[in-house]
Amino acid sequence: MRNTVKLTTAALAVGALTLGLSACGSSDSDSASDTSGPLVVAASPTPHAEILNYVKENLAKKAGLDLEVKEFTDYVTPNTATEDGSVDANYFQNQPYLDDFNKKRGTHIAPVVTVHLEPLGLYSHKVKSADALKSGATIAVPNDSVNEARALKLLAANGLITLKDGVGNEATPSDITKNPKNLTFKELEAAQTPRSLDDVDAAVVNGNYAIEADLKPAKDALVLESAKNNPYGNFLAVKEGNQDDPRVKKLAKLLTSPEVKKFIQDKYAGSVIASF
Repeated sequence: MRNTVKLTTAALAVGALTLGLSACGSSDSDSASDTSGPLVVAASPTPHAEILNYVKENLAKKAGLDLEVKEFTDYVTPNTATEDGSVDANYFQNQPYLDDFNKKRGTHIAPVVTVHLEPLGLYSHKVKSADALKSGATIAVPNDSVNEARALKLLAANGLITLKDGVGNEATPSDITKNPKNLTFKELEAAQTPRSLDDVDAAVVNGNYAIEADLKPAKDALVLESAKNNPYGNFLAVKEGNQDDPRVKKLAKLLTSPEVKKFIQDKYAGSVIASF
């Protein structure tokens, strides 16, 4: 049986007090975590926590790693919890998202090792192909800056829109220069995009949320990101200064092991792709 704890933001605050972990605003060596206890890792439920739980149940004991997995359903709390020491590490995000988060929030989170890619996809309950979208169709997109830009780039790569030359990871609908189908965009929290499929014509959904909603990206997506040269691989991350924690090094090695690669291939059948 899995020993995974699902937390809300409110519960995290209580848990942080109970654990008595120090919260330090600086990123120097004084903020290094206590390495004597279990390694507590914050993760999105799917596939991140599933992969971590595979490691916990099959590989960690032999490696001498005491691993605790805590699940979060948003893209903010895992980083703030890692910053304040409520958890030791997190596994849920990609580099463009982390760069934007650190810049805007003043956090000091750093990547350790890249594990997998979840291709972003366009899904619909109303049409069978992207070409079948009607004029004026409404498309739901994630509302955080990096994933919204990523969604718009996906649509542009498939000819649905054209974006301004040189637009980066902060692209918004205002950067669209051509929109032949007169598409309109509904900005939602990333976790809400699959739930919107009955209310919009199509939605761009992050891979983890697609899998949670029983969508099969490799099969169900109208269009899907290419894995080739993709900068959005998901990685294990810690607060700066904690990269050399021996527990973190053990987990990084296990997450990039042949056993984990096989688990990802067998369980997700191309909807999640190992990046090592």
